[in-house]
Amino acid sequence: MAGAHPEGGPAAFGGKRPQFGSRLLSDPARVFHHNAWDNVEWSEEQAAAAERKVQENSTQRVCPEKQVDYEINAHKYWNDFYKIHENGFFKDRHWLFTEFPELAPSQNQSHLKDLFLENKRSEIPECGSSENGPGLIIEEQHKCSLNSLEHKTQTPPVEENVTQKLGHLEICTDEFPGSSATYRILEVGCGVGNTVFPILQTNNDPGLFVYCCDFSSTAIELVQTNSEYDPTRCFAFVHDLCDEDQSYPVPRDSLDVIILIFVLSAVDPNKMQKAINRLSRLLKPGGIMLLRDYGRYDMAQLRFKKGQCLSGNFYVRGDGTRVYFFTQDELDTLFTTAGLEKVQNLVDRRLQVNRGKQLTMYRVWIQCKYRKPLASNTG
Repeated sequence: MAGAHPEGGPAAFGGKRPQFGSRLLSDPARVFHHNAWDNVEWSEEQAAAAERKVQENSTQRVCPEKQVDYEINAHKYWNDFYKIHENGFFKDRHWLFTEFPELAPSQNQSHLKDLFLENKRSEIPECGSSENGPGLIIEEQHKCSLNSLEHKTQTPPVEENVTQKLGHLEICTDEFPGSSATYRILEVGCGVGNTVFPILQTNNDPGLFVYCCDFSSTAIELVQTNSEYDPTRCFAFVHDLCDEDQSYPVPRDSLDVIILIFVLSAVDPNKMQKAINRLSRLLKPGGIMLLRDYGRYDMAQLRFKKGQCLSGNFYVRGDGTRVYFFTQDELDTLFTTAGLEKVQNLVDRRLQVNRGKQLTMYRVWIQCKYRKPLASNTG
């Protein structure tokens, strides 16, 4: 389910590109000298025109019967998409290591140690306290072990016979996939692995384990049959992040990083909050959620025609897949309501250029990082 058409991922230069914001267009006459420009300011006239265009393409809504079809058969539309495009539609996202250094191998250790030093005096409860339940006991023991923070490949202490019931699935905290890992990453909406495989190729940390899930069984099959797929370092599974009866194959408070790259926008806006709430519970205290997705008035939103609007800023494409266009405040509310704290929430306004056709395209993406407090009180 990851991505959209076209995906808003910056191109990689030699496998890595400068962090966005570094290429500014100071002379409009040079607009066609590069493929993209960062932090492009919109004029009042341009912003007003974009708002008018959205109002215009939102006046005629998709009929209720079709809206029900797009919701119930969402998995079918994404399966059809991946059957057509397989793994040739999206490019591997090597730029992620620039925008999200939390995914790079050298960052894992320093990220955890910095959090520990920042909060150890005031926010970490006594080790072994059972006041907040067994899931927190395990995480506190993990935090209180400097060896685990130093990223050695040893399993945090686990109480015998401690289990957590997640929906209909009972997860044993010492028997889940990747239970011996010291750094765990989950990508939700992984598509065919354009984020997962660059992580596995770049991050050779022996304590790393990567989980990836997608709404589309076709996408997951393509991940599992990829020659780069290594079940000793990765676990791919089909999952609907909006289905409250479906369980994730990991216990709560067990993940260091959760990645959402152009996936939340494919979800019914009315179901977003509960989906983020559930994901938040999977993060360790100190864990972080990373998001990059469509911003309001992105070129893709302005290109929709009348009759493709499902609800405010939520549209259906010609292939039946759906997309929402966010504001920074909307995303901040989703994450903070789930008990997370803002680390980053910024707009990437980019001018993409087709030098061959002399075309300019204004893209708007939002990039977020939200962290689970070490002294977590989320339910």
